[in-house]
Amino acid sequence: MRRRRSRFLLASFATALVVAALAAAFVLRPLEPPRLPFDFTVKSGASLKSVSRQLSEEGLLAEPYGLWLLARALGRASQLQAGTYRLERPVSPLELLEKLASGDVLPVEVAFVEGTTFRQWLVTLAKNPNVKQTLAGKSDAEIRAALGVEETALEGLFFPDTYRFVAGTPDVEILKRAHAAMKKRLAQSWEGRAPDLPIATAYEALILASIIEKETGQRGERPVIASVFVNRLRLGMRLQTDPTVIYGLGTGFDGNLRKRDLVTDTAFNTYTRDGLPPTPIAMPGAASIEAALHPESTPFLYFVGRGDGTHQFSRSLEEHNRAVASYQLGKR
Repeated sequence: MRRRRSRFLLASFATALVVAALAAAFVLRPLEPPRLPFDFTVKSGASLKSVSRQLSEEGLLAEPYGLWLLARALGRASQLQAGTYRLERPVSPLELLEKLASGDVLPVEVAFVEGTTFRQWLVTLAKNPNVKQTLAGKSDAEIRAALGVEETALEGLFFPDTYRFVAGTPDVEILKRAHAAMKKRLAQSWEGRAPDLPIATAYEALILASIIEKETGQRGERPVIASVFVNRLRLGMRLQTDPTVIYGLGTGFDGNLRKRDLVTDTAFNTYTRDGLPPTPIAMPGAASIEAALHPESTPFLYFVGRGDGTHQFSRSLEEHNRAVASYQLGKR
């Protein structure tokens, strides 16, 4: 009986030594990525067991259980951060576990272009696989509450830029950053504005900047475009700008602005209503904000597109009509 027990203990000890040796070999042996750099993404809520299986399928791990068992033995199986990771050299399993536990992830990014609308921003966020979706199906009022926005409309309140973030960041957090960036940019520009502008608040400047943004893609033209609108506001002339009409049409706009659209009254129709529209019509960039608050001093009251992205500016309706005939009707 004692001999049997001794043999059993010896066998158990030998087995333990083998297991320990295999474990040591696993822990110490560098993991060779199938390529360098090697990127992989851990989804929010994923378990280490599923990640181990994923890394085995992608060629980093020879089998899907060793890393998971090691993490369990060390009490680190639940210490897993979501995000996209990059390996630029072979690493040991312990180093990999440390990387996963510390959240040493690659920043990802989302880009918002000047002149886009808040509706388009929501679509961009929804399409980004690295963004955690929390705003889907929410009303504007619910989104305003989630963002802590005081204004009654969301349009124009977010600064268009490229925002870097960690995968799994909620959409609302990215929008909060963009909102804070716009508030800071607008406050700084409003503080240094040109004197005697016919706009009373920073929000009105934002509305004007959004119109300038939609009227031209030419950076150098923006202060001149701004001067036309400022001159009209000073004289009490209607702005008569197509982008506001288009915005007022909403999803009903089919890409073709018709004469009946110009005479159909909406809150955003600057052909039928005086002054600025009630809210911005897009997200203006820094150049348009600066142009709205520092317009050039010009005598111009009109402009028309030349067909090449630039505009012809005019002082009088007579000059303007000639420019329209020349550049839009082809009467040279």
